[in-house]
Amino acid sequence: MAIRNFAEIIFRGISQIFLLNNVITGILFLAGAFYNSWRMGVGAVFGVLVGTFTALLLKYNRNDINQGLYGYNSTLVCLAIFYFFGFTLPSGIAAFLGSVLSVFITNIMRRRWKVPPFTAPFIISTWILMAIILTLHIMPLQAAQSLQSAQLPNASNLEIIPSLSRGIGQVMFQENIITGIILFVGILVSSRISSFYALLGTGIGVVVAFMCSFPLSMITAGLFGFNGVLCGIALSGKKWHHVILAIASIVVSVFIMFGMSRLGIITLTAPFVISTWLVLLLSNALRYRLT
Repeated sequence: MAIRNFAEIIFRGISQIFLLNNVITGILFLAGAFYNSWRMGVGAVFGVLVGTFTALLLKYNRNDINQGLYGYNSTLVCLAIFYFFGFTLPSGIAAFLGSVLSVFITNIMRRRWKVPPFTAPFIISTWILMAIILTLHIMPLQAAQSLQSAQLPNASNLEIIPSLSRGIGQVMFQENIITGIILFVGILVSSRISSFYALLGTGIGVVVAFMCSFPLSMITAGLFGFNGVLCGIALSGKKWHHVILAIASIVVSVFIMFGMSRLGIITLTAPFVISTWLVLLLSNALRYRLT
């Protein structure tokens, strides 16, 4: 395999985190991660390399590999492990194992499921790893968002632009405002429609969370926006029913996020996957065409 072709696969894998397939987009996403934290940037590179090499060694569908479909879940696993447990040797080992596991799960879901796996392999792999790590007290949890004793939002304390930007950045566990802007530019490079839906997703997330008086710290951190970003992109289209279905999925994802957080669950992108699967299944039942 030529080095150039392999590099393209790697960057496509990173771009697929936002369900996109564009080399330049992948480069911008990686640049955004490095801008926020070189450790997170290294984590992204490590994850996409492990996922891609694993799929190649197992001789999975070559076209899927070339499109980066075995790179993005493993990238997210590494980002999540380094975010929640720090940049250490034990977390690196855990990230490697989780990345490999996500490749197996991706292959199974792509072959046997009638709905797109989206980021489900990442969620399943990370939850399994976190359960083992925390149960066996291997590493302490370094980052988690609590709903307890949280300040409520109002018109004077809500920062709109930072909240919207972080809603995009949090898809890759990035809380930096500039990084969020870089990621948005990456989305725009790939697809203007996707960039519109990304803004719609993070915007509706902020509005719904604000209207429901959800915790201010979570709103401003973008935690009610990032699932909506993915919902919007996953269901994007130029017809009105695409917009309606996307909005429905975005709104549902906000309430799933809040409910799971109240239960103490580290949600990752589960609200996005659950709400989008529900909308896809319902739309298929109603004979909508999403393509």
